[in-house]
Order: sequence, then C-alpha cells, then structure tokens
Amino acid sequence: MTARRKIHDEKPKTKAPDMSDSTLSPTEHSGPYSALEKMTPREIVAAMNQLDRSVADAVGQAGEALAALVEICTQKVASGGRVFYLGAGTSGRLGVVDASEIPPTFGVEDVFIGLIAGGDSAIRQAVEGAEDDAQGGIQDLEAAGAGPGDVVVGIAASGRTPYVLGAVNWARAKGWATGCITCHPQGALAAAAQWPVVVDTGAEFLTGSTRLKAGTAQKLVLNTLSTGVMIGCGHVKGNKMVDMKLANIKLLERAARMVIESTGCTEAQARAALEAHGSVRTAISNLNFS
Repeated sequence: MTARRKIHDEKPKTKAPDMSDSTLSPTEHSGPYSALEKMTPREIVAAMNQLDRSVADAVGQAGEALAALVEICTQKVASGGRVFYLGAGTSGRLGVVDASEIPPTFGVEDVFIGLIAGGDSAIRQAVEGAEDDAQGGIQDLEAAGAGPGDVVVGIAASGRTPYVLGAVNWARAKGWATGCITCHPQGALAAAAQWPVVVDTGAEFLTGSTRLKAGTAQKLVLNTLSTGVMIGCGHVKGNKMVDMKLANIKLLERAARMVIESTGCTEAQARAALEAHGSVRTAISNLNFS
C-alpha cells in the first residue's frame, strides 16, 4: 500500500513577495508602525494622523499631471463628451461617490459616470472576483455607451487591477483619451494611461489597506478633477455653485444668499426669483436686468 502524503505536502507552495520588487505597490510595504494591537486608542489616533499629514503633500507633487488631466477632461466635456471613472473596491466607490455629486452640485447629468467592478451592488458589499475580470471594465464601458469623445479614467491604488487596467488598455488602443489615478509609480496602469496622475503615498498604517492614505489621496484628486472640469465648463460664477439643484431647504437658503450677494435685492425678491426660475443663475440674470 502506498503511504499517504502528509497534508502539508499537498499544499501549493508560494513564494514570499520580494519587498524590493518594483512591481509591488508601495502601499503593500510595511509602514513605520508595528504591533498595532498593542497601541492605545490615543496612540492609534496620533500615529494615523501623523501619516495622513503626508497625503496632501503627495497630491501636491502630482499637481502638474493632475492639471493636465483636468485640461483634457475639460476639453472633452466642453465638446459634449463624458468622463468615465472605473475602479474596484474602495477606488470604485470613491469614483461613484464623486460622479454622483456632480448633478446636484453643478446641475448637469451624465457627464461624470462612475463604474465599479461588480456593478452597483459592489458599492455596499464586495463582489468576489469582480476586480480580477479584465473584460469586466470593457463590458461596462460598452454598456454605458462610451465613445471616442469621452475620457476613460482608471482608479487603482495598486496600479494593476485587471478590471481597470483592461478597460484603460482597451480604450487607449481605440484612440480614446485615457487617464488614471494610482499610487504606484511603476505600476502597469501609470504606463497604460496617456494622462496618468501618480500620487505616491507610500506604505499604509495598516499594510495594504488602501482605503486609508491611498483612498484619501484618490478622494482629493477626484475632488480637484471634477471641480476643475466644472469650473472650466462654466458651471461656477465667482466661487458660487450657480447651477446647483435646489433640492432642499438648506440649498434654497444658500441659493437665496447667492442671489442677494450678486444683485443686492431683498430676501423676498431673491426667493421669488428662485421660485419663478428654479435656478440661481437665471434668478440673478433676471434680477440684474429688472
């Protein structure tokens, strides 16, 4: 009878990652703090705050690249195009959040489109294997009607997510404008996109948890990108959101203040103009000519 092999002999052998390997994202390296489970709540708060302070500086160092991405996106949107964000997990959720804020803030629909690996259900709950589908992002772009007048922006801290990388490579091969937001300077995504924004946030407080520093950096970049595009496309006057939707009492009050500041009218006149026209921009225009 043949002897039965030991269980541990039947397990697949894996090679430990080389921490100096340039293909490994900096977010996967070990950070300056260890034995986190031994830290007090106050120590955790202080340590995380200390690391978080570096994020804004890292975004600032990517300023030229981010400005270039803002410029090409502004050109495309001004010509009737759209900006498609693609990401998985935290990166995908951040893209969806930013895209969803554009209609109420700037009064425009279907300009920024957030696509996440696994579909809308992945916004709340992880979808197994969705980010590993290199065809998934392509299929989502096709289903959303993306075209040559649009910009495809891949979001992936690691710079290697197949869902994102497959879509960006596909779009660029078709001659479309492509950008990315990543935290891996040597990652495949940074090399694939025409307008890459690389924010090297380094190691995370919790190794590999890119919802932390990398996620914060991505949110800052997305804030700047979409706001810059909307300013460039004329949806801001001064520093005011003159095209915002008047969706609740707080926004109506803000709108009235904008109208009063811009025209010198009374509060009653401002509210009457907003009720009549449903738009800060139009209310101001009509009161200035009345």
